[in-house]
Parts: sequence; C-alpha cells; structure tokens
Amino acid sequence: MKRTALNTALAALLTVPLAGCGGASADESGTVTVTIGYQSKTINTVTAGTLLRSLGYFERELAARGKREGVTYKVKWQDYATGAPITAQMTAGKIDIGSMGDFPLLINAARGTQLNRPTKLVSVTGYNLRGGLNTIVTAPGSKLSSLSDLRGKKVSTSVGSAADGTLVRALRQAGIDPEEGIRKLNQQPAVGASALQAGSADALSQFVAWPGLLAFQDRARALYDGAELNLPTFHGVTAREDFAKKRPGVLEDFLRAQNKATGYLNKRPVAAAESVAKATGLPAEVVYLYNGAHGIATFDPTIKPALVAALKKDVPVLKSAKLVGDVDVDGFVDERYVKKAYGDGYASALSAAPKPPRSQLWLKGESRTRSFDSPAELLRQAAARQGKVRAAYVPDTTTGTPWFADKAVWVADGEKLLPFVTPATAGAYIKAHPAARKISYNKALEQAS
Repeated sequence: MKRTALNTALAALLTVPLAGCGGASADESGTVTVTIGYQSKTINTVTAGTLLRSLGYFERELAARGKREGVTYKVKWQDYATGAPITAQMTAGKIDIGSMGDFPLLINAARGTQLNRPTKLVSVTGYNLRGGLNTIVTAPGSKLSSLSDLRGKKVSTSVGSAADGTLVRALRQAGIDPEEGIRKLNQQPAVGASALQAGSADALSQFVAWPGLLAFQDRARALYDGAELNLPTFHGVTAREDFAKKRPGVLEDFLRAQNKATGYLNKRPVAAAESVAKATGLPAEVVYLYNGAHGIATFDPTIKPALVAALKKDVPVLKSAKLVGDVDVDGFVDERYVKKAYGDGYASALSAAPKPPRSQLWLKGESRTRSFDSPAELLRQAAARQGKVRAAYVPDTTTGTPWFADKAVWVADGEKLLPFVTPATAGAYIKAHPAARKISYNKALEQAS
C-alpha cells in the first residue's frame, strides 16, 4: 500500500534529530540563544523577520531583559524560502519562533501535535481580507486569459502553500478538478518562475512577492487575482509551546518588538520598503506594492476573528490534499502573549478595518508617495510627470487589489478610466457595460491628460 503524502512528509520530519534541551536554553557561559526562523523574501512577514531584524528592536528588548535578570541573551536568525523547513526545525526543538503563511501555519500546528512538539499561533504579520496576497500569473505572450483556459495545462505551485490553496479553490469555482483537470507541478517559487519563463509551465500560482516581482520585470502577467475568492489570507507568527511556557517574557519581548516594527512600517512605508529591498535584493517598487501605504497587505499583529475563521476554512483544503488530518484551530490560536505585549490598545486594534484602497504615485528621488482618490487623477499626475515616475499603483475596480498602473488592464467607460489586475475581471466589467472598451496604458494616460 502506497504511503499518503501525509505519511511521507511525517517520515521526512522524523529524520530530523530532536534537540534534547530546546532552542532557548543557556549554554555553559550562561548565554541564552533565542532562534528565529523567518522568510526574508516572503515580505508579508517582514515585521517578524527581515525588517524587524534590520531595526534591531528584538535585540534591544532582550538586552534590557538581560540587564534586569543578569542574563546574556543572543538572537539567532535563520532564513528560509518557505515555511516547511521552519516547521521541521521547530518540531525538532531547534527554532523557537517562526513566521509563515496561513496554510503552512496549519501544517505547523498538525506536525507539532503529531510529534508531541505543539506550537501556537501568537500573532499576525500581513493580511488581506479578500485573499489578494496570492496570484496566478502566466507568460506575457500567453494566449491564456482566464482560469477556464488552464484546463489540461501545466501549472506550477508549491503544494501546501497558501498559493496552492488559492489555485485549488479558484479551479473548483471554475469547474475544474484541481488534481485531474490540470498538470500540477510541485515546485519552489524560484523554480516555478524559471519554468514559466522557459515555457515548461503554462502558469504559476504563487504567494507574495513572486507574482508582483515577475509582473514588474515583464516576465509575467496576472491571470487570476486571489482577491476574487473574497476569503482572507494572512501570514503569522508561531511559537513552540514549551518555549512559550518556559520563557513567556521573551516571547512577549519578541511580540512587543514586532509591534514596534509594524508601527515603523506603517509610519514610514517607503523607508521600510527600501530597507527590505536592500536586505532581500527585491526591487523596492515590488516591496511597496505589497507592504506600502494602501498596499495589498495590511500589517497588524492582532489575531482577528475573520482570520481565524478563514484558517478553519483552509483545513478541508489541506485535508483533501492529505497534508493534514483534523486541526484544532481554536487550540492552536493563543493571543494572550500578543495581548500583553500590545497593551491597552489591543481591543481597538483588533476591531480596526484596513484602510480603503487608493491610487499612489512614487516619483523618483522622493521619500514618500502621493495618494489620489481616483485612478484617473493618478493618470493625470503621471502623464504630467513623464520620466519622473518611479512607480504608480492603482486598485482593481472590482477587488480593490493594488497593481502596477502600467501592468493593469485598462478599460474606458465613457469618461471613466478603470484599472483591473486581470483580463478576466476587465472582460466581466465590459460584458456588463457594453459601451466600455479595453485601452492601453498609454491611451489611458493620453485620455486622462
């Protein structure tokens, strides 16, 4: 009898040697090392990873704690491409705190339970209430224009990731069996991007920041906006339960530092984007698409009920792929640490809604962006500053997902100029508004000026 994917993955995890004393134990010199697993290029986790590391907030919190306790604390940062190796190291007792997307978080919870190394979801990093953090893209010259065109095609994704979850759900809505209706290629994001460029994959379903990066580089165009699912997606922070119990103050220090990094990102979005770009090699314009003011992601460490509810809806998708069994989501979520770290404003932050999307213009040499009430107004300003525009962002007319203005699909409906992330959503609008028509970005600029 063949092993299921679940058993195979579990067997792989069991090959990792378990650490006898856990990650945050003192060595012979009395130094306590806290090990953080993060994904530098999964930029919706930066407030618990890349940006937090560059700001040094956690180290400062631990230095103050060390003075009070007479203990030396050291932080060890470990960078990974996906959440799977972070989970493997956590269940081996070698990583204390990790950050990853919603689907990997569920796998993290399941593996922790199976291996008697339980973990807890202790905060959130970046989220999008409609699901816009995941996008399906195809090659720039591809004839594919909608999900229905994927039937029988080769689609690259990372099985077990949130992007795979978006692919599965989107295909089901389109009436395509996600396992039999396409030829799914299980690949790491970078491998899938190369496969798309080489023509060995017809489409790529991936998480932030790959779709935006490939579109920015003219190596892909959007085929499906994950926000069409209207189901929240997010990234969060997980901690080993034994670590949290042994050193609750250290975990609270981390979450307090994360909250400070969140404040920095929200108050100085351009500086944060430049910092993350420098650390990751990603273009700052791409980082800002996701993490900027009115970007695709909203950053807030509170664990919102809508995100927990979405997590519960994710479980059946992972179960159908035989990646997890039952997951006790309510038992996995533990917000007491972030509540204490956040302080009195937690309740109001928990109920706060994301900012409404706005069009934004980033001019060369400027350290801030300019916001506009309408895409047409942004186009007028961009047309008047030809050669000075570093990046322009507009929200999709249907979903609100921000996208690069020059990569968007533009529709003229009388005097209205409307941007869309994908040809399909633009086509749906035109079908409902027969007088509307698609126009090029240059034509849109010309009409707006």
